[in-house]
Amino acid sequence: MKIAVIGTGYVGLVTGTCFAETGNTVTCVDIDVNKINKLNSGKLTIYEPGLEKLFLRNQKEARLHFTTNLKEGITDAQIIFLALPTPPGEDGSADLKYILGVADELGKIISNYVIIIDKSTVPVGTADKVYAAIAKSLPTGQAGATVPFDVVSNPEFLREGVAVDDFMKPDRVVIGTSSDRAKKTLNELYLPFVRQGNPIIYMDEKSAELTKYAANAFLATKITFMNEIANLCEKFGADVDMVRKGIGSDERIGRRFLFPGIGYGGSCFPKDVQALAKSAADVNYEFKILDAVMEINEKQKLNLIPKIKAYFNNELKGKKIALWGLAFKPNTDDIREAPALSIINALLREGAVITAYDPEAMPNVKALLADKIKFTDRQYDTLMDADALVIATEWSEFRTPDFNNMISLLKNKVIFDGRNLFDLTKMEELGFHYESVGRRTIKP
Repeated sequence: MKIAVIGTGYVGLVTGTCFAETGNTVTCVDIDVNKINKLNSGKLTIYEPGLEKLFLRNQKEARLHFTTNLKEGITDAQIIFLALPTPPGEDGSADLKYILGVADELGKIISNYVIIIDKSTVPVGTADKVYAAIAKSLPTGQAGATVPFDVVSNPEFLREGVAVDDFMKPDRVVIGTSSDRAKKTLNELYLPFVRQGNPIIYMDEKSAELTKYAANAFLATKITFMNEIANLCEKFGADVDMVRKGIGSDERIGRRFLFPGIGYGGSCFPKDVQALAKSAADVNYEFKILDAVMEINEKQKLNLIPKIKAYFNNELKGKKIALWGLAFKPNTDDIREAPALSIINALLREGAVITAYDPEAMPNVKALLADKIKFTDRQYDTLMDADALVIATEWSEFRTPDFNNMISLLKNKVIFDGRNLFDLTKMEELGFHYESVGRRTIKP
């Protein structure tokens, strides 16, 4: 098939590349000239494991193209994916100006039947709004008759860091449409991805839109619940790792998303939980669980700060703090809503001096914070004469470090671990002062 993907952000780039990998001809469209020039020169604009190999292969095979010209990009396309940003507005609602703006332009230039798909995470009712925007812009006298089109909701369920696997081997494909014509085409499009038997689930457009928000809101709630249990464990002297194993073995609960830490971040959970709560408020429904989730998560990002202040007797001015991890999760360079940023800002307000390391996210933090903190090219260099180490992201390379090297570099054998990476007995044997989340404090 010939496919157009409008928007070359995280979702758009992964979507376009993966569809090209199954033999489709894909053109990705974006208004950012610099980004398109970079992509056309064979350079990715995001970090995502496994994506570069597919990206380069499909460019070489002339199945993956990039342009800033919308009309050129959608020429002869059977399917147009809208993978545009939906940033939160001041009131928490998802801002649809980019999607509706493109919809208006599409109405002026489509000339044959086409399926237009909302791939972005959008509020309930967006498909109707996109349809109306396109229909309104069609040439006078042609609306709906001469140029038929369908608008479909097909939300993405990609996890940053494993997005390629998620796309190529999805747990499920959710498609919201009442059009039999669209169903037939999309069934053919997605068949290569579900050969192992995972379902393509058809539903109405509004249910598909709500499914995406409901999924992310539930996972965010699960994480937040476990963080609350971790905080309670600290009060009782219980071990959250044991509690996690005890409840995770219940198949009704499951083991995933039960790891406590310093809160969730990224481009999806914070924005989607906020948007669903706002959508509920718009129909006069008070979604109390989501309000609590958002409030607790913001507090959880600062979970380590009172522990750090207590250790240093509330005297953090001039203390050198080493920070491992800046991205909101491992295997990505995404720092949106990253707990590390909340920690950095809180420590800076206390007068601490911060030296940070992250395998991928440092350029993004440098662009945001400039010279407010220092950066090192290697993880151990951050530890030189540091008064303490703070761990904010669970990168694999942090899990089994050279502890002897760490001891030789740190001024004090002190670790505040926001991701519970290290074994408590090991920390005790090595003589560290070690504080984590929901577990006992190790004191030398």
